[in-house]
Amino acid sequence: MDKKEFRVLIKCCFLEGKNTGEPKTWLYAEFPDTAPGKSTIKDWYAKFRRGEMSTEDGERSGRPKKIVTDENI
Repeated sequence: MDKKEFRVLIKCCFLEGKNTGEPKTWLYAEFPDTAPGKSTIKDWYAKFRRGEMSTEDGERSGRPKKIVTDENI
């Protein structure tokens, strides 16, 4: 699963009124190798509590990463 799909699952748990421990336990049981950490789940819960309901990545400051290909080496 990708990050956005995990965020949607975390949002679903938030909207169902579950505390942050429940999605962590559930996600680790279903996706032990790829589930987000407890701090990530807490961060997303905090955003949802503030009313930020988007599961998209936010804009970041700084220089964008360059793609390394054979053509630009």
